Amino acid sequence: MFAVLKTGGKQYTVRAGDILRVEKLAAEAGETIQFNDILMVGGDAPTIGAPFVAGAAVQAEVIAQIKGEKVIHYVKRRRKHSSQRTKGHRQQLTLLRVTDVLASGADATDVKAATGTADARRAAHETKE
Repeated sequence: MFAVLKTGGKQYTVRAGDILRVEKLAAEAGETIQFNDILMVGGDAPTIGAPFVAGAAVQAEVIAQIKGEKVIHYVKRRRKHSSQRTKGHRQQLTLLRVTDVLASGADATDVKAATGTADARRAAHETKE
């Protein structure tokens, strides 16, 4: 069985046992998280969501918080009195191992929902006020 999930503005096709690098999530290494935004569940009887499949989920274990490869951004302007600039960037990522694909019954599990770091920061800020 496989599922298509949405996280960090991207879509991933996953099966149990797959290892993913996704945009940084608010979770520590060793935690189990659950993705509830499932676009499709495939297998014997495929189910396509409109936009999401109700009751479906993907559970994953956080392996580590890592950084992606360095991306160099270089700008050079031609001719006399020109300027040049170099910038580097390493994207914050979360390394995951998919443990289970649930076609139904996701609401009954007591697993923490996967949220991005911006969502976690916003929620923490709202609780302080």
